[in-house]
Amino acid sequence: MNKNIVGRNISMRFGNDLVLDDINFEVNDGEFLSILGPSGCGKTTLLRILIGLLNPTEGKLIKGGVDITNFHPSKRGMGIVFQNYALFENMTVLKNVQYALRFNEELKNNREQIAMDMLKQVGLENHIKKKPRKLSGGQKQRVAIARTLATNPDVMLFDEPMSALDVETRLQLRGELKNIQKKFGTTMIYITHDQEEAFAMSDRVMVFGGGKIQQIDTPEEIILHPANEYIENFVVKNIKIKIDSLSKYQDIIEMVGGYDES
Repeated sequence: MNKNIVGRNISMRFGNDLVLDDINFEVNDGEFLSILGPSGCGKTTLLRILIGLLNPTEGKLIKGGVDITNFHPSKRGMGIVFQNYALFENMTVLKNVQYALRFNEELKNNREQIAMDMLKQVGLENHIKKKPRKLSGGQKQRVAIARTLATNPDVMLFDEPMSALDVETRLQLRGELKNIQKKFGTTMIYITHDQEEAFAMSDRVMVFGGGKIQQIDTPEEIILHPANEYIENFVVKNIKIKIDSLSKYQDIIEMVGGYDES
């Protein structure tokens, strides 16, 4: 069944402020799409519309050919992983994942087994009895991912989930998210302000600026064919700066590599 998500002429106003300005997009079934943009550009507002926490001022949201614009969040087949994890500190890891299934009539009778299976998928089977305060930031993020996966969503939304993590953990979680996407075939929509993160993980990137979609395409096409000056400055130049900043260490990297080989 086709579960594509389509946004049609979506606008969002808060008083006199136009936060989203007549945007149109399509998210393909099973793809990893990043929504990339600076703070205040409208990307988090779009996420809240997708999950059902906000209704757009204008426009429609279609999923699998059905208008879900006014559907309750629980009826959308979507799950969300928040930046702050939103774990219950008084519950164990296992109980946190089980809690997500408490109102699901189809899954709640098997919730312990489902929770265990999901925690194995993210490598936390040896931590099921721990409380969140005993976990690292990366482990908390894995619990949040397992909890969302347990509900078997068609779409997983991520609200800047790695911004508080150290670099090593972020790099490890990037690979794990891609593996989860391939294994479960889940559509993933990932909110971030980090160009490198978006381009490393995504099938396509939706670049936001000023409440509008400035470009939506594959990472390669955006770099090779930036749609406008905003893309050139916010995306391409920033990525080039990061590459150039590392190039000065190339001689050292080659020297170390040569030393290891000898």
